[in-house]
Amino acid sequence: MRPRKCCPWSSCCGMGDFRPRTVWLGHPEKREQRYPRNVINNQKYNFFTFLPGVLFNQFKYFFNLYFLLLACSQFVNELRLGALYTYWVPLGFVLIITIVREAVEEIRCFLRDKEVNSQIYSKLSTRGTVKVKSSGIQVGDLIIVEKNQRVPADMIFLRTSERNGSCFLRTDQLDGETDWKLRLPVACTQRLPTAADLLQIRSYVYAEEPNIDIHNFIGTFTREDGDPPVNESLSIENTLWASTVIASGTVVGVVIYTGKELRSVMNTSNPRHKIGLFDLEVNCLTKILFGALVVVSLVMVALQHFAGRWYLQIFRFLLLFSNIVPISLRVNLDMGKMVFSWMIKKDAKIPGTVVRASTIPEQLGRISYLLTDKTGTLTQNEMVFRRLHLGTVAYGMDSMDEVQSHVFSAYTQPPHDAPASRAPAATKVRKTISSRVHEAVKAIALVHNVTPVYEANGVTDQAEAEQHYEDTCRVYQASSPDEVSLVQWTESVGLTLVGRDQSSMQLRTPSGQILNFTILQIFPFTYESKRMGIIVRDESTGEITFYMKGADVVMAGIVQYNDWLEEECGNMAREGLRVLVVAKKSLTEEQYQDFEARYVQAKLSVHDRSLKVATVIESLEMEMELLCLTGVEDQLQADVRPTLEILRNAGIKVWMLTGDKLETATCTAKNAHLVTRNQDVHVFRPVTTRSEAHLELNAFRRKHDCALVISGDSLEVCLKFYEYEFMELACQCPAVVCCRCAPTQKAQIVRLLQERTGKLACAVGDGGNDVSMIQEADCGVGVEGKEGKQASLAADFSVTQFKHLGRLLMVHGRNSYKRSAALSQFVIHRSLCISTMQAVFSSVFYFASVPLYQGFLIIGYSTIYTMFPVFSLVLDKDVKSEVAMLYPELYKDLLKGRPLSFKTFLIWVLISIYQGSIIMYGALLLFESEFVHIVAISFTSLILTELLMVALTIQTWHWLMIVAELLSLACYIASLVFLHEFIDVYFIATLSFVWKVTVITLVSCLPLYILKYLRRRFSPPSYSKLTS
Repeated sequence: MRPRKCCPWSSCCGMGDFRPRTVWLGHPEKREQRYPRNVINNQKYNFFTFLPGVLFNQFKYFFNLYFLLLACSQFVNELRLGALYTYWVPLGFVLIITIVREAVEEIRCFLRDKEVNSQIYSKLSTRGTVKVKSSGIQVGDLIIVEKNQRVPADMIFLRTSERNGSCFLRTDQLDGETDWKLRLPVACTQRLPTAADLLQIRSYVYAEEPNIDIHNFIGTFTREDGDPPVNESLSIENTLWASTVIASGTVVGVVIYTGKELRSVMNTSNPRHKIGLFDLEVNCLTKILFGALVVVSLVMVALQHFAGRWYLQIFRFLLLFSNIVPISLRVNLDMGKMVFSWMIKKDAKIPGTVVRASTIPEQLGRISYLLTDKTGTLTQNEMVFRRLHLGTVAYGMDSMDEVQSHVFSAYTQPPHDAPASRAPAATKVRKTISSRVHEAVKAIALVHNVTPVYEANGVTDQAEAEQHYEDTCRVYQASSPDEVSLVQWTESVGLTLVGRDQSSMQLRTPSGQILNFTILQIFPFTYESKRMGIIVRDESTGEITFYMKGADVVMAGIVQYNDWLEEECGNMAREGLRVLVVAKKSLTEEQYQDFEARYVQAKLSVHDRSLKVATVIESLEMEMELLCLTGVEDQLQADVRPTLEILRNAGIKVWMLTGDKLETATCTAKNAHLVTRNQDVHVFRPVTTRSEAHLELNAFRRKHDCALVISGDSLEVCLKFYEYEFMELACQCPAVVCCRCAPTQKAQIVRLLQERTGKLACAVGDGGNDVSMIQEADCGVGVEGKEGKQASLAADFSVTQFKHLGRLLMVHGRNSYKRSAALSQFVIHRSLCISTMQAVFSSVFYFASVPLYQGFLIIGYSTIYTMFPVFSLVLDKDVKSEVAMLYPELYKDLLKGRPLSFKTFLIWVLISIYQGSIIMYGALLLFESEFVHIVAISFTSLILTELLMVALTIQTWHWLMIVAELLSLACYIASLVFLHEFIDVYFIATLSFVWKVTVITLVSCLPLYILKYLRRRFSPPSYSKLTS
């Protein structure tokens, strides 16, 4: 995603430097500076730069520039060798095809951007609520965003329709984190009676200059006409960044940043123009051919002893042998790429796949590293409750009805013993299974941050649904999908969360009774503490209980001694479940009052506040009663495991880069078998200094065949001080997991990997936070997720599911690369053959710079006479697609780059020299009287040789290939009638002509057929063993 620049000199328009701003609510006209338009633009060119840009990109290749100079030289009389069209027609054809292809891609891109920029939003204005396009939104506008709508620009949150005065945001398009974020409106504006009052008050927001940090914001809100004037500080909690989605209620915000100043845009790098490795290799070969051309021309002039105007002779020879560098190569390869792209789109086994960059399909055949996002790419981002473990007994998905009956019995039988708090001796007695299950379920139903919300469903309206706790209208909202899955599970076993506000919670029992709990304190989950706690008072009994849940690493030291926690956590983690440990502690009124006094005191301190608060909470977190373990699974996308298995067997190393937490990322890596069962996992300890990084790298160096898990912060430290050492170690790992990665960090890892290893990397992602990585990689694949299309629009290839990646690489990538390699070498062979014949001809006729074939023969040779059979090589395949999928090891062969190498190139050069010499010398030996006969014999033999060579190269025949061969032969025979100025038509009808051509063609082709047979017999390639 790249915002459009208004002009090339935007910096002097005052838009180059970012500055803080004062934004008046609802008054965009009161701005102090010019702000960029709120448009998304992924195009490479605009209307004026299109033609110059495309031509520049074509002629910056040595290859095309050479042909342009060649064609221009024909305007000089001394250098002219024949008709002008022999040079200009092929060049014009090449350029037209390229321009049309680029134009189609640009138009598609324009339409995609237009779709996003045309999304309609509501804007508050003095005329009431008006509709405005996303591209028409300005800094200072008051925009209304509905539930499940994308936030169109960076805004400050002013009002919400939610009763609890807050809203949830889905941010996975921005930072890759699955948990919803709680956002709070500005208190002053939330208190206003209606949204329209926002326009009646005199108020403004002061915002810091735009920057890249999506997790922080500094600003203030000021209302001038208040008495006294109101000042409120603004932080990240009051922001709504673009590319996030509103998950609850309807919100009103004031726009503070647009266009290129958006946080999401500043976190994406500009797309680079990708040039495939294959194209660079072909470019290298054409330079070698050009070198050969110069050498041959110099040799010819040297053999003339540099007589007369020899420098002109050099130019004439350069033009005469210009066929050595084939102009049709570029056209054939570009048209081949279009065919490969079409085949990918039309493959019924990977429906919905889109090719956005049709210039690099060969890259898919040579990927060494695959870097994938986690959330939404490998996983579905849907949590399912899988296991409840009580130490002595565990309940899986198939035994949930037992849990249900225990919960039911707990609430229907009369209480048979006194509450635990009043009789301490009772806790020592081993509780019955039924009461333990009930305790565990109740704890899970209470220790969370979930709010039930009621929506009208057509039958009942919102107020009525809220009053009666209508099941059909209720949805749960929380910052984490894990929490929602736990609460949904307690509902399924009979204990339902029906209501919640800031200070109380209501649960409904299986018998329909409502249990009321007062929330006394809540300790939210943080990344550092890895746990959350809540203190509640049961209104019916007055009992105060401290409930807590958290990761096993921190909870192990908090709960009472037991012998099963560690082992069972390990077992559940190995199954790929996210494990939470749930515990409780009963408090007396005195204990709670004492705690509260100390807690309030700690919160008032100015110095080391967070440390003091943590210390007070920790005084409660001792000797807690372990209730249960819960196991939740983030469901994987379909067929992720077999796909990763295929990629691993193909020699591709898979790295997972995610913005999610370390535990979650490790869990998913094991669950998806990214890390195999017998592999060790080395979790890189958090490091902040150079010495710590050094020690940790040394510890890691001692491990062998071990997967690496590292967080973004530690990674940054390692790359700062030990970039080379770290990348060297990481590249040797069978798998790498980087968690808590910022979007720009993902791109940095891709770039380093490509630079350090020199190998091709492919990046796969589904969210806006993956765009930078996708654009940086040699080959970017976007997965069309539920979270929008941002990644798939920026990618080179777009798939609907991760599992399609296997076929995209193993079948289409492999075929594209092998076919392009065969096609390019054949086109080179075709042009070298005719150049060899020209060289032999000139040598025999005293090194004269006279062309052997004139005008149409030259153009016809590389077009209608041989074009179709040669191009039909794009349909060739060595193995069926099922075999390629079954034996991914075949893909590994391609990573060495053998289909197109100096060795194969040299073999084709030798074949061309052999065949060209045989045909020319044969024609010179066998012709009798007329020079025209030489042309007839040699040209016919040349065409037949080419057609036979195509037949020799093909591995799997397709009906179109046979049609192409016959069509070309028919075209040649039919055109002989018009070629009487070059070829003696009466001579062709004689028997003498027929036997001479047959002998020459057999001598040029038969030895190669025999060699191919012997090679397949005694040294068959790997794929032939699978097809036989």
